[in-house]
Amino acid sequence: MALRQHLRSITAHNVRTLKTSPLAELSGSLGDLGTLLPLMIAMALNGSVDLASTLVFSGLTNVFTGAFYGLPLPVQPMKAIASVAISQHFSKQETAAAGLTMGAAVLVLSATGLLRWLNRVVPIPVVKGIQVGAGLALVISAGTSLVMPLGWVQPAYDNRIWAIAAFVLLVVASLVPRLPYALLVFAFGIIIAAGVVPGSESDSGLHAGIWRPSPFVPRGNAWKTGAVDAAIPQLPLTTLNSILAVTSLSATLFPDYPPTPSTTSIGMSVAIANLVGCWFGAMPVCHGSGGLAGQYRFGARSGASIIVLGSVKLVLGLFVGDGIVPLLQRFPKSLLGIMVFAAGVELAKVGQTVNDGRGVWELAEEDNEDRRVGGKTRKSRDDEIKDRYMVMLITAAGCLAFKNDAVGFFAGLLWHWGLKAPELYERLKNGRGSIKLRHDTHRAEQGEGLLDLRQDDA
Repeated sequence: MALRQHLRSITAHNVRTLKTSPLAELSGSLGDLGTLLPLMIAMALNGSVDLASTLVFSGLTNVFTGAFYGLPLPVQPMKAIASVAISQHFSKQETAAAGLTMGAAVLVLSATGLLRWLNRVVPIPVVKGIQVGAGLALVISAGTSLVMPLGWVQPAYDNRIWAIAAFVLLVVASLVPRLPYALLVFAFGIIIAAGVVPGSESDSGLHAGIWRPSPFVPRGNAWKTGAVDAAIPQLPLTTLNSILAVTSLSATLFPDYPPTPSTTSIGMSVAIANLVGCWFGAMPVCHGSGGLAGQYRFGARSGASIIVLGSVKLVLGLFVGDGIVPLLQRFPKSLLGIMVFAAGVELAKVGQTVNDGRGVWELAEEDNEDRRVGGKTRKSRDDEIKDRYMVMLITAAGCLAFKNDAVGFFAGLLWHWGLKAPELYERLKNGRGSIKLRHDTHRAEQGEGLLDLRQDDA
């Protein structure tokens, strides 16, 4: 009954939001395409995934996610697996093995409650640092991989002038929030891509074809290669950025409604999506905080946005499949780069909220007796704010410098506990002193009682 009421409430929220602001929801649904399209196309052309299966199963995941959570949670490629698969020319079996290994690992973490424990013990500045690092990584990627290689005026349909025009429109959209920026840019990009003369006859446009599912089981060394080379580097990224950071960002962006999903629920969603789709050659996917920030930035406020996106992907996967690759290949990188840039900036903005919550604003309300520890005044609110910013920056710097979220995570944790060490030492020292003082007081009271008894006897 509770589940039925939840689904009814979420459905009403999705329908109401879509009716109120349909263009914003449609625009927001495209906010994550800057991350999805380049990796999905590259892996499909590389033979690492089946594009039709990827569209079908990621579309189904979009639909179910939007209907269950009521949030514009993205369905993104697992970036570490994608980058390794592209650079090492993974086969479909090796990519599937990596995705299935990740699905099983996240399922165990969710079922055992380890995700809840991680969510409880990992400091907020470290989580925010992971998000800031991911956002800045998207910005850097947009500049170095998409925009900088372009010429200033050539080719005429994709150059830096178009990128500047897209950026100017982004500035206008920041002043006019209801302007469906992503929708306009994507539609314009598709028109350009459709009008570009194909480079070869095989690259002539859309090719229709009914999807025929072909399940398979990875064999032999595919498991070893997929698990060791791709799944292990992906695990900290998924755990931190795709589960913990997504939960934190959801609470930040949607504080009132819909309810923030638990880390266990998000983990189960990631696990199920990969344990189902990867048997058919679908791309390993997760729920990234960068995609959520991008979709929110472009107007998405409910699950209706990704239900629409998922429905489109499902139709394309069922009836077009690999035939859409030539069109997507010609999508202007200048426009795609600015969309990625905007999504990255939106994600990095969460660093502004690093000093919200316990540990800062409640310092002034604590008991006066606990204000002095070992003869030294505890850190002021301003000092605590500076420390939290530093932990966040160290975490983000580690992620960017080593291109590894695990390095940033452990660097941030080490810095956090390093800053806390003097205070913890003083607390421990004061606690022992308090015990000794209470013991001495108790003995003194006992002595006074014995003296009184002796006086009475006398």
